[in-house]
Amino acid sequence: MKGQLTTGSIFDDLDLDPGQAEQLKIKAALFDVLVRYMNENGLTQKQASEIMGVQRSRIGDVCRGKISGFTIDALVSMAARAGLYPLQIAA
Repeated sequence: MKGQLTTGSIFDDLDLDPGQAEQLKIKAALFDVLVRYMNENGLTQKQASEIMGVQRSRIGDVCRGKISGFTIDALVSMAARAGLYPLQIAA
């Protein structure tokens, strides 16, 4: 298998509709920030779920990178409840 360099984002290289690619980039950025927040604060999944107002299983999905199971709206709400700034994250 021959390697290939990406043009900057794997989502751009997947030959997706430009709108879908942008949505996936926003979701990925929100996922990264949520996971970093949990790691930097030493939170358990239970603690994170209480802060973000979701079930613990949803936090597990974030930790496992199950991006397709979330809407941007849900991720923005989780980030906001954690005191993060979703508009800055997505920009």
